[in-house]
Amino acid sequence: MPKILITGGAGFIGSHVVRLFVKEYPGYDIYNLDKLTYAGNLENLKDIEELHNYHFVKGDIVDGNFIHELFEKEKFDGVIHLAAESHVDRSIKNPMEFIFTNVVGTVNLLNAAKSVWKDDFQDKLFYHVSTDEVYGSLDEGGFFVESTSYDPQSPYSASKASSDHFVRAYHNTYGIPVIISNCSNNYGPNQFPEKLVPLFINNIRNNKPLPVYGKGENVRDWLYVIDHARAIDLVYHKGKVGETYNIGGFNEWKNIDLIKVLCKVMDEKLGREPGASENLITYVQDRAGHDMRYAIDATKIMKELGWEPSLQFEEGIAKTIDWYLNNQKWLDNVTSGNYKSYYEEQYKDV
Repeated sequence: MPKILITGGAGFIGSHVVRLFVKEYPGYDIYNLDKLTYAGNLENLKDIEELHNYHFVKGDIVDGNFIHELFEKEKFDGVIHLAAESHVDRSIKNPMEFIFTNVVGTVNLLNAAKSVWKDDFQDKLFYHVSTDEVYGSLDEGGFFVESTSYDPQSPYSASKASSDHFVRAYHNTYGIPVIISNCSNNYGPNQFPEKLVPLFINNIRNNKPLPVYGKGENVRDWLYVIDHARAIDLVYHKGKVGETYNIGGFNEWKNIDLIKVLCKVMDEKLGREPGASENLITYVQDRAGHDMRYAIDATKIMKELGWEPSLQFEEGIAKTIDWYLNNQKWLDNVTSGNYKSYYEEQYKDV
């Protein structure tokens, strides 16, 4: 049975990738490596935890000795590397944590793969999952393509850009078979509510202010998380070694317009008067280094691998809202404890 290590598999995107691989490929042994920080939650995988081909390993990719010993023991055939600190606001407050996890952690995994695989790369693959934020900010026209120059604007995007460069360098220098994908903003079930969509769903549910940076005119391209997991599956199995694939939803929204859609659908779901939740919108000081627009051109993965998004945005948002409203215990659990102090610090003026 091929052994695949999926890092960060208890997190938002990672848990959907782990579930897909465990269920779709019963002939694979899937190892989920996660540190179980605030954003990692094994509740995300309760439905598969007893399956024969699923294995959970608790550990930190920053611990190079641990990672090397794990590779030596299990002899993984492939790596899908999703483990990362990913929230821009947190990177502004504590950039060193992002450097250690996103840069040092990635290099530790590359070193372990290089050491254990040696020069026998037959049927081996190191797949590094990255972000569109490495490309910087776009004006009103144009899209990020795979050849777009990197121009990271935050400690988070700089750390991811650095990790991308190391992955390519290990391919060029040591011959490690690698693939990189850069994806746009994800939304969907199991996302930790520091990110916009679950944060605002939770705040609307509890009649709390909706903190909007600046004028809310920043533009993002949104993709349903399960569509991203499907894309990762295709890239892993059919992608060309050494290549980069951009993954996006062709689905741009200004933040304020997206928030108004959330308010409208939430009012309908909760039986509130139309427009009631929009009264919760509160404009706050803009975030430092806030990129104005991201937009992915996903033509390459669509043409070469046959991938395309399965959901229209309005359908995806409705499904997402339904999930959070039907899983309020999950939401209440993750927003207790340390989350409260984080929220108060992050939005102390709201």
